[in-house]
Amino acid sequence: MVRIRLRRVGAKAQPSYRIVAADKEAPRDGRPLEVLGFYNPRTNPATIELAEERIYDWLKKGAQPSESVMQVFRSAGLLTRFERFKKGEALDTLLEEAKEAEQKRNINPKTERIAQPKKAKA
Repeated sequence: MVRIRLRRVGAKAQPSYRIVAADKEAPRDGRPLEVLGFYNPRTNPATIELAEERIYDWLKKGAQPSESVMQVFRSAGLLTRFERFKKGEALDTLLEEAKEAEQKRNINPKTERIAQPKKAKA
């Protein structure tokens, strides 16, 4: 069974993720079947880049997204567009709509600093 899930990349304490299609039994950072997108939660707003045409293809074939990927898809609006795709709406119009939504969403993201606990002075 194929799962669409997150694959962690990035340095220590600076995570970013690739959205990948991988076998359910494969390790988290193992070789994926296909890379479907990118997600960086450390920017404000979070950077989300998706290959929607390929994601639709995997979902049609029965791939199951993980819960965290479902949240990313929901925030990007992909799930509503996929429902419309299943009802017969043209793929070209949905992809154009997705491209416009991505441009609005990914406006000049700046990486946030991770709050470090303050050390007590002795």
